[in-house]
Amino acid sequence: YETGMIAAGALMQYLYETQKSTMPHITSIHPYSTGRYMIIDTSTRRNLELTETLREKQKKGTLLWVFDKTKTAMGARLLRTYIEQPLIDKAAILERQDAIEELCEQYINREELREYLNPIYDLERLMGRISYNTANPRDLIAFKSSLAMLPHIKQALAGFRSELLKGIYENMDTLDDLYQLIEDAIIEEPPITIREGGIIKEGFNDDVDQFRKSKTEGKTWLSDLEIRERERTGIKTLKVKYNKIFGYCLEVTNSFKDKVPPDYTRRQTLVNAERYTTQELKNLEDMIMGAEDKLYALEYELFCAVRDTIAGEVLRIQKSAKAVAQLDVLASLAAVAQRNQYVKPKINEKGSIQIKNGRHPVVELMIPNNMFVANDLY
Repeated sequence: YETGMIAAGALMQYLYETQKSTMPHITSIHPYSTGRYMIIDTSTRRNLELTETLREKQKKGTLLWVFDKTKTAMGARLLRTYIEQPLIDKAAILERQDAIEELCEQYINREELREYLNPIYDLERLMGRISYNTANPRDLIAFKSSLAMLPHIKQALAGFRSELLKGIYENMDTLDDLYQLIEDAIIEEPPITIREGGIIKEGFNDDVDQFRKSKTEGKTWLSDLEIRERERTGIKTLKVKYNKIFGYCLEVTNSFKDKVPPDYTRRQTLVNAERYTTQELKNLEDMIMGAEDKLYALEYELFCAVRDTIAGEVLRIQKSAKAVAQLDVLASLAAVAQRNQYVKPKINEKGSIQIKNGRHPVVELMIPNNMFVANDLY
C-alpha cells in the first residue's frame, strides 16, 4: 500500500500543478485488490480479443462489441472494466447473475429503464468540468436534463428484489434540489459564453431583472430620441447607430450635412455619412452601457455561484452516477442475453467443467445465416 500511496500522491501533485485546481471531484482512492478479479496478462488479453481485435484493433469482433448495448458513456466505461476484470468471487458472481436474471424476467420494466437511461449525459465528465470551473451554461442544462431522468429511474427500480438492484435503488439520490436550482436559475437555451449575459432566468434575481429592464427601456429611449431629433433638425435620414469603439452615435448622410445643428459633436467620419453625439445621447449611453455592464457582471457571478453549489455536492452526484452506470451495464447484459438466448451457467467448485451446446459469443455473431455449430465440452 505504501508504494501505491506514494505513486498516487505524486500523480495528485502533478494534477494540482497542471490543472491549477484543487480538483474536488477526486474524492477517494481505492487499492486494486487482485484477490477479487481474475488476473489476465497482456498476451492473454490480446489473444482473447476482449476489447479490440488482434489485427485491425477494432471494437467489432470483440467480446465488448457483443455485450455493449449500454445507453450511457458511464455505462460503456464500466462494462469495459467488467470485461477486463472478471470476477472470481462466487458470491459476487451469483449476485450479478441474479440481477441480470431479474432484468431478463422483467422485460417491460427493463426496457422502460433503458428508455430513461438514453437521454442521460456523461455525468462523470460533466462533474469534472463543473469542478474545474470550465463548465459553461449549456453543460448545466445537459446536467439538468440528465437529473430529470433520475426520479423516473428510481421509481421504475422500486419493484426489483435482487440484492444488486436493491443496492442501486438505495444509492440513487435523485438530486431534486440541484435540478430545481438549475431549473430556477438558468434559461432553457443559454449561450456557450458566460461573460456576455443571457444566462439567468427572469425572476431568479431582482437586480438582474432591474438591469434588464433598464437595458430594454434604453432601446425605447433611443428610439424616442431619434424621432425627436429628426423632427427638430428636419434630417429625414437621421438614425441612431451603435459602434463598439465609438458607442451610440447620430448618423447623418452627407446630403443633409448643412442641416446639422451646432450642439452636435462629430465622432466619426464615414464614406457617405458623418456620425455625431449630443449631451443627451451621452447621458443615455452611460445609463444603458452601465446597466449592461452591471448585468453581465452579475449574471456571471450568479452562474458561478450555481456552478459552485453543484460542485459542492460532488459526493452525492458521483454516487448517483455510479448507480446509473451499474444499472446501465446490467440492463445491457440482460438485453444481450435475451436477444442471443444465453443461459445462466451454474457454478460448481468440484474442479470439472461440463458445457452442453457451447457457443462462442463472438464467432456465432460474425458467421452469417446462423451457420455456427454448438459444441459440448467436458
